[in-house]
Amino acid sequence: MRTIEVYTDGGCHGNPGPGGWAFVVVDENRNTERFGAEAETTNNRMELTAVIEALQFCNRHFANAVAIRLHTDSQYVKNGITDWIERWRRNGWRTAAKKAVKNQDLWRRLDELNAAVGPTWSWVRGHAGDPLNERCDELVQLAIASIRPG
Repeated sequence: MRTIEVYTDGGCHGNPGPGGWAFVVVDENRNTERFGAEAETTNNRMELTAVIEALQFCNRHFANAVAIRLHTDSQYVKNGITDWIERWRRNGWRTAAKKAVKNQDLWRRLDELNAAVGPTWSWVRGHAGDPLNERCDELVQLAIASIRPG
């Protein structure tokens, strides 16, 4: 079984503010890039959206025929999906402090996609020279620039 490498990133200018998300999927030396933007959002929502969009793409185009290794520079996303989410589910989508989980709509969708696609999760240090992480950051900036005035 071949492995598909997926890189994601999200960001904002201001938090909240205009934000963008991006992913790069590497399949046998062919890269597929996608990105998008929202006028008013947060950095964490864009990081989650990037991963959701990437996994939706993989689910549509590869459907269990490959292994997916997903790279994110967001500790929030990686820790959330690999550690915290099970407790959130058990606690009725409440944190240890008994508060509603932020971005619950996106976490629930990511939880579904994680179960369907079954990626391996990998954290990569942002802005540290990894070419595909840097490419995702460039795409995020292009996405934000596409909706920012002036």
